[in-house]
Amino acid sequence: MRNLCQNYIYKGRFLIKILNIYVDGACTGNPGEAAIGIIMYHNGEVVNEISKPIGEATNNIAEYSALVYALQEALMMKAENIQIHTDSELVFKQVAGRYKVKNTRLQFFLDQVRCLSRGFKTIDLKQIPREENKEADKLATQAIKKDKQIKMVASTVRIANGKVQS
Repeated sequence: MRNLCQNYIYKGRFLIKILNIYVDGACTGNPGEAAIGIIMYHNGEVVNEISKPIGEATNNIAEYSALVYALQEALMMKAENIQIHTDSELVFKQVAGRYKVKNTRLQFFLDQVRCLSRGFKTIDLKQIPREENKEADKLATQAIKKDKQIKMVASTVRIANGKVQS
């Protein structure tokens, strides 16, 4: 995770009023190990990158998790107007009210999105093609790979001369 927000603080307050945010969730398998990737721009400059594993989840839960996390970050940055870009048709259409939500877990995330949305003057949610969301996808994929590497290292045990070494 890279946070470049310190460049936008004056007397303890963020100077960012408008944020452009790209979000993505990814998982290996469905469900499988999942992660989120978020990249935030202000005036075309990256101000925050987030790449975090979220444990086992479905792809839809990963997509919603990225959106909720991005909204929380934007609120902490005191952004007033945000434009969020997602390549998830399901998330976009459920948030827009075009698709019904039949899954209680997804309904929980949708409720969080609606609650967090009240903290902004405006939110524009845009569905974009996958090709336009490559940077957020890369961050999500990196988090999964890094998490797998950590788990592999953490599960390594050395045995020498028939005895477990610590």
